[in-house]
Amino acid sequence: MANITRLANEGVLVLACPFLDDGDLKGIYIFDVESVEEARKLTESDPAAQAGSLIMEMHPWYGSAGVMEINQIHKKVAKIKFQ
Repeated sequence: MANITRLANEGVLVLACPFLDDGDLKGIYIFDVESVEEARKLTESDPAAQAGSLIMEMHPWYGSAGVMEINQIHKKVAKIKFQ
């Protein structure tokens, strides 16, 4: 989690979350970078990828500009205690 937090704080990781089924794909990272190669370099800092327990599959993706607000919204919502 420390690596994910670091990448989010640097502004290059927009979203990271696990998949909840038992499929081969374990989760997703969405990066704010110009190229797949830049994303590949960022994933090389992931301890699970370094250990070989995760294999990254890269795909270019385009989403709404609103996606870029996820980290700021998360910081606000994470402070709220829901009952």
